[in-house]
Amino acid sequence: METKETLKNKIDFAVILTVKRANPNGDPLSGNRPRTDYDGFGEISDVCIKRKIRNRLMDLKHNVFVQSDDNKLDDYPSLRKRAEGEIKKELWKDENKFREAVCEKWIDVRAFGQVFAYGSESKGGGVSVGIRGPVSVHSAFSVIPVNDRIASIQITKSVSGEGDGGRKASDTMGMKHRVNHGVYTFYGSINPQLASKTLFSDSDADAIKEALKTLFVNDESSARPGGSMTVHKVYWWKHQSNNGDFSSAKIHQSIEKKIKVKDGIEQPKSINDYYIPEKAEINTELPGLEVEIIDGE
Repeated sequence: METKETLKNKIDFAVILTVKRANPNGDPLSGNRPRTDYDGFGEISDVCIKRKIRNRLMDLKHNVFVQSDDNKLDDYPSLRKRAEGEIKKELWKDENKFREAVCEKWIDVRAFGQVFAYGSESKGGGVSVGIRGPVSVHSAFSVIPVNDRIASIQITKSVSGEGDGGRKASDTMGMKHRVNHGVYTFYGSINPQLASKTLFSDSDADAIKEALKTLFVNDESSARPGGSMTVHKVYWWKHQSNNGDFSSAKIHQSIEKKIKVKDGIEQPKSINDYYIPEKAEINTELPGLEVEIIDGE
C-alpha cells in the first residue's frame, strides 16, 4: 500500500442523545418494541448507529460502500455488484492492490472495515479480503431504565388494501411502540495503528465528527418523527500520541459516571433534568488531555 498521510493521534469520543416519543431502535424479536437490556435500560445497537453514520456521510458527499436499499446513490443491486462496478478487474487478482483500491474509494471501508468474500464471477477470479477498520463504536444505552417509559398503541387502517374495495380487510394493522423520554449515551475510539492500514486520515476523522454531530438529520421515519431524536453533545478527545494519553475506558468513564438525574427529580422529562459534565470538570480528571465539546444539531 502506498505511503499516505494517515491519522497519527488516537481519538476517543462520546455522544449524548435524547429520545422523545420515538422508537430509537426496534427489536424484531420483540414485536419491534424499543430494544432494552435485561435490566430495562434502553439500547441502540452499534450496527444501527453505524448505519446512521454512513447515511450522514453519504449526505456529506462521501463515497460509501454499504448503502441501504432505501437510501442508495447508485443503481447497484448488491455489494458485490458495487465492488465489481467500481474496482478495476485487474486489481481483483492482487489482494494488496484490491485492499488499497477499496480503502481509497469508500470512507466507510476506511473507517469501519469490511469483509470482501466473493467467489469467481465476471472479474475472472474471486476475492477474499478482510479489512479491520480503526473506528469502533459501542452500542448506546439509556442513563436510566426506560421499561416504564415505553408506550404501545394499536394502529388501524380505514381503506381497503386489495381487491375492488367491496370487501374490507380487518381494520387492525398491528402495534406501534415508542419511548416517551430517554437520554442515551454511546462511546467510540479511533485507532491510529489501524488507520495506517486503511488510509484513514485526519480529514476522515473530521467527517466522522460531523456525522456524529448531525446523526439524526434526514433520519425521519414513522417510528422517529422529525425532532424526536437529537444529539445533545459530542465529546471529542484527540490524544497527543498514537497510543493515547489515557485508556479509552478511563476517558469514557469520565463521562459515564457523571451523567445522572439531578437530585430531587424522580421522573425526568427532558435533558434539563440531567446533570451533564462540563469541560473544566472533565479536563481536571484527565490532566493534559483537552476535550472538545460540540453541540448537536
